[in-house]
Amino acid sequence: MPSPDALRAAVRDVVDFPKPGIVFKDITPILANGSLFRDAITLLCEHAADQKIDKVVGIDARGFIFAAAVADRLGVGFVPVRKKGKLPWKTRQTSYSLEYGESVVELHEDAVAPGERVLLVDDLLATGGTAAAALQLLGELGAEVVSVSFLIELSFLNGRDKLAPHPIRSLISY
Repeated sequence: MPSPDALRAAVRDVVDFPKPGIVFKDITPILANGSLFRDAITLLCEHAADQKIDKVVGIDARGFIFAAAVADRLGVGFVPVRKKGKLPWKTRQTSYSLEYGESVVELHEDAVAPGERVLLVDDLLATGGTAAAALQLLGELGAEVVSVSFLIELSFLNGRDKLAPHPIRSLISY
């Protein structure tokens, strides 16, 4: 059985990246190890195993890696939530606050049909701003968000508070 402890052991701390005072949680060792990557996808899929999922939605950019693999494993479609200006068709967009300003994410208007059941996946839950923005867009399209899953959660930042009332699952918590 896959172990979140093995995943945690592979995460590398990079001090002062991308700016001084930040300890970046580097997941590339998990991605570079086929067994660990497969285990991460298995654990992310477990949360959805007893749910009917129509689509898996991934957040730009590292969330795409995990969400696309989960979608493939579940046999459902993958939907990207992207940074502004990266999607080629008609979009809905929303802005959200970051520690150092604002950003905008977009979703194709036809990406999810009303009533479709979706699983939102990202690599990291920090302050929750990006995931909350994605949830807002999915709500505007009438999606039913079954749950939200993350590889890593920085629980001391209380990001999950912004995502209520959606069920949230994180494989690794710091």
